[in-house]
Amino acid sequence: MLDDEPNQPNIHHPHDKGYRQILTNKKSFLQLIKSFIKENWVNDINEDDLILVNKSYITKDFTEKEADIVYKLKTRQAEIIFYILLELQSTVDFLMPFRLLQYMVEIWREVYNNTPSEKRERKDFRLPPIIPAVLYNGKDNWTVGLNFKEMLGGYQNFEQHLLDFRYIFFDVNRYSEKELYQMANLVASVFLLDQTITHEELIRRFKKLARVLKRLTPEEFRQFATWLINVLKPKFASYMQKELDNVLCKNSPLEVDIMIMNLEITLDEMQKKARDEGRDEGKKEAQKNIARAALKKGASIDFISEITGLTEEEIQKLKDQMN
Repeated sequence: MLDDEPNQPNIHHPHDKGYRQILTNKKSFLQLIKSFIKENWVNDINEDDLILVNKSYITKDFTEKEADIVYKLKTRQAEIIFYILLELQSTVDFLMPFRLLQYMVEIWREVYNNTPSEKRERKDFRLPPIIPAVLYNGKDNWTVGLNFKEMLGGYQNFEQHLLDFRYIFFDVNRYSEKELYQMANLVASVFLLDQTITHEELIRRFKKLARVLKRLTPEEFRQFATWLINVLKPKFASYMQKELDNVLCKNSPLEVDIMIMNLEITLDEMQKKARDEGRDEGKKEAQKNIARAALKKGASIDFISEITGLTEEEIQKLKDQMN
């Protein structure tokens, strides 16, 4: 059997932490499966039949790059394992099918080792099916083959003899805005806000999502707010992050309108500050240009300071650079 003793992985990437805390909730995981996999078998999965395996199968070479989520599904016929790899990096990894195979083998190895020898040597012993999946939120199109056999050179000539599997692929940035709004659930809302968008577009989507967010359960809204802090906050300048903590740390769906209003105000202030800093930098550079011209004409440092507003130390530094 699969070892499901707690062994939480170290999470290094804020996206990994944000998505993992959502998808380790069985209800949210089921939302992902039933909303984005268009196959008949998903309709038969019940939340009570899912068991989260609190263990990572990422090999040590990749522990700082990715995270994974594992669930067991117990049915009357068999035990099935869902293995989801969170590939939340900016670049496409062309070794993905091979890496998935390594992690799947690690799971099977554990099942084998945890099965008593008298049981695994019986004719009817079977390894559990593993359904691999990848969740990706990069900007670049995913150009990696979805079938493992595509990694094998010349596989076309020997297909019937080769190992193969096809992984499920969740591509956050390729779902349309319309279909995500229509799903109207926590996972779709997160995908919608995680897509690469401007601050203005972020506020527009937030406002349009208000109706959906207000219908979340308190537990779902807590997950949503935590995801915002882990994923949305790091996208902003460091001087804004403390202020964003106060905006995003809401505890109830009833506070959605307040959250959106405060976020809009905060973004407006950030953009105004950026514009003001841009103007200040432009003014400073103009002062330096005047000072350089005056230095070339032989003007004294104190005179240049008087006409430009620059300090004598700043002018001396310019003079040293010119020399």
